[in-house]
Amino acid sequence: MAADVIPESPAALPQADARQVLLQKFYLRDASVEAPLAPQIFSRPWQPQVDVNVATNVQSLGDDQFHLVLTITVTAKLGTDVAFLVEVQQAGVFVVRGFPNEQERAAVLAGYCPSLLFPFAREAVADFVQKAGFPQLLLQPINFEALFIEHLNRARAEGQVAAPAAAEATTH
Repeated sequence: MAADVIPESPAALPQADARQVLLQKFYLRDASVEAPLAPQIFSRPWQPQVDVNVATNVQSLGDDQFHLVLTITVTAKLGTDVAFLVEVQQAGVFVVRGFPNEQERAAVLAGYCPSLLFPFAREAVADFVQKAGFPQLLLQPINFEALFIEHLNRARAEGQVAAPAAAEATTH
């Protein structure tokens, strides 16, 4: 029954996957709220068209560290009038190591890492909208992996080399 024998030294154990993604720090990098027509806007019936724009930007810090900024811009309009505009830049410092393939690392930085920051950005957006005097706004979850794949496919269709960790999306 050799399968039941436990190796005595750690060196005898099979190597675990050395891939790591570690969130070192997250922080609110920038935020702004604009309600250009306040207080008059509050007396109008509230049936806005809400546009959500999402973008990511990744910068290498060296030594397998990366700075990622997730920007979420929410614009609510009543007709042609802007009721509010909220922009949040949620940022994080990540260690991403053990991905020798550049495409895999780009997919982690553009897909997995923003999904870790999104709940904090969503909370900040909701908080700012409510503090600006508007009804609660809850952003729906975002599939950053799918957005990254869409970004790559669009870049390939246009015959361009895609910027691996920069993706944008707009939802309504």
